[in-house]
Amino acid sequence: MALHIVRYETAKNIQWGVIEGDKISPLKVPCTSTQALLEMGRDAIRQAAADTDATIELDSVKLLSPITDSAKVLCQGANYRQHMLDSGVDPDAKTFNMFFTKSSASITDPTGDIIRPKHVTLLDYEVEMTLVLGKRTQGPVTVNNSNLHEYVAGVCIGNDVSARDIQIPQMQFHKGKSYRTFCPLGPVLCLLDKDEMHYLNEFQLKLTVNGAIRQEDSTANLVFKPAEALTEYSQIQDFEAGDVLMTGTPAGCALGLPSPFVVRLSALIPEAKKWQLFLKGQSRREQYLKIGDKVESTIISRDGKINLGRQSHVIKGQA
Repeated sequence: MALHIVRYETAKNIQWGVIEGDKISPLKVPCTSTQALLEMGRDAIRQAAADTDATIELDSVKLLSPITDSAKVLCQGANYRQHMLDSGVDPDAKTFNMFFTKSSASITDPTGDIIRPKHVTLLDYEVEMTLVLGKRTQGPVTVNNSNLHEYVAGVCIGNDVSARDIQIPQMQFHKGKSYRTFCPLGPVLCLLDKDEMHYLNEFQLKLTVNGAIRQEDSTANLVFKPAEALTEYSQIQDFEAGDVLMTGTPAGCALGLPSPFVVRLSALIPEAKKWQLFLKGQSRREQYLKIGDKVESTIISRDGKINLGRQSHVIKGQA
């Protein structure tokens, strides 16, 4: 049975708990990191949950990211069918993942502020089902549906916040996606059992800006599923318990991509002029996040049994 874990702060300390509705049952565990918590194993965590008899009110605490800053933030790009089609890519013809990373310094809490750096104008959002890895690896591994539970401990909500005017003209995914507060995670880390891994294909994602839906899709439409993605990623990266893999975002981002014809035509334009035209065109798009905008994200299983909570952030300017 899935366990809905949160990490929270009270006036006295930071600790872990199991959340149900608006009640949190504190876990009596000595762990200060996500890695240490997951290395206890599901059975030990369940026993700690069974041993607690106290509860506290959700609104009496501050929920923190359930992923601590020792984690590696691994990412997949362009991984939903419609998002690929909108980008001019045939999902049935693509034979490899797009991988990149975000800095662990970008990890932030599930509520609060997202800070737009002073030099950034094209600030974008990307809601993503985020896998929380549960096993250390050394060398390539083969992950399939029968052993997926050994590598994936659970899931949480992620938002791959992106500075498009850095990421694309400078051709730096890591830099454009790694400013501080650019990786909200949580609030819930849902630990899944072996027989619950099917939920990874049954989550409904939604992101709104000021109450208007911008992104909405199902993980059933992922092109590269978790087992396949982890197998390929393990060729270039060792995993630790507590690392995360952000699995890509649905269509509906602020970024407006040109047609394949325009892309080919741009090859004839001098580099500086090409990016000048790109920035000018993107600046006309109203979808980019502005100071004061409120961004909210939810991920819920199709049957409603697993709810990863709600992220809620306000866009603030850099002081």
